Amino acid sequence: MMKTTAGLRTPLILAALFLIAGGGEGFGSAAIPGEDLRAGKNFLPTPVTTEKEDADVLALFSGLRVADVADGMDAAGLQNIGLMDPSIHPLWRDTEHFTHRFAGIAVTARYVPTQSPPAGKRETADYDASAGDWYDRRSGEPFADLIRGGTALVIEDAPAADVGSIGSYNILEWKSRGCVGVVTSAAARDTDEITAERVPLYFQRPGRGIRPGRNEIESVNRPIVCGGVLVRPGDIIVADGDGVIVVPRAAAAEVAAYARKILDGDKEGRRDLYKKLGLQPDDSIKKPPR
Repeated sequence: MMKTTAGLRTPLILAALFLIAGGGEGFGSAAIPGEDLRAGKNFLPTPVTTEKEDADVLALFSGLRVADVADGMDAAGLQNIGLMDPSIHPLWRDTEHFTHRFAGIAVTARYVPTQSPPAGKRETADYDASAGDWYDRRSGEPFADLIRGGTALVIEDAPAADVGSIGSYNILEWKSRGCVGVVTSAAARDTDEITAERVPLYFQRPGRGIRPGRNEIESVNRPIVCGGVLVRPGDIIVADGDGVIVVPRAAAAEVAAYARKILDGDKEGRRDLYKKLGLQPDDSIKKPPR
C-alpha cells in the first residue's frame, strides 16, 4: 500500500506544476477562447509621428488639388480608395484665392449616439450644470491637445443626431492651435459665423443641437470612417471644392509626385489658353509653391 501511494505522488506533483505554469488547455480562465478580447481590443495600430515628419510630408502636397491627388492615387494602384462621398462638401468657397482648400495631417475623433436620456425640463441653473457635466464627463474634446501646426481634424459623429459638435467657438479655438481644416461625417452649427471666420470646414449638413443628450466621445486618434472611407491618424487629408480625399501615409510620396506632374501640366496648359483668350491671370494658374 505504501508503495502504491508513493508511485502516484510523482505524477500528481508534475500535473500540479503543469497547471500552475499555465499548461493544459481547457483548465483555468486563461485558457478560455476569446477571453482576452472580452474587454475590447483595437487591431489597427495608431502610428506616432513627429511634427517635423508631418511638415515634410505636407510640403509634398502644397497646392495640390483633390483631382490631382485622385490621379496620383490611381497611378499608385489605389483607384477609388480614399475619396470621401461627395456629400462631404465645403461649407464655403473662396474662388479668388482658394482659401477654403487645405492639406493636413489627420487627427481623428469619434462621437457615438448616446444611450442616456436627455436632462429634460429643469430650473436654468440645474439645466446648465447638467449640460456642463455632460461636456466634462461624456462628450468633451480630449483631441484638442493633439492639434498642432498642419493638423486636419477629422470627426466621425453620430450619423442621425441633429447635433452641431462643431461650432463657431471651438473651430476657431482649434485653428488657434494650428488646425488647418476640419472634416466631419455629419453636422456643424453656427454656419454663418464659421463662414465669416473663414475656417475651412467640410461637412454633410447643418446640425442645430448641442452635444449633451445627443452624443458621447468614444475614441480619439483611432481609425474612423468618414464619408465612407477609412481615416487613420497620420494620413494626409486634401480638401477643396471637389470634396475630400484621404491618402494613406505609406503612399504619400508616390501619390504626391504623380499629382504634382498633373497639376504642373494643367497650369501650364491653362496659362497658354488664358493668353489666347485674353483672360486676366488668376491664382488658379499661378505656379504652385515649392
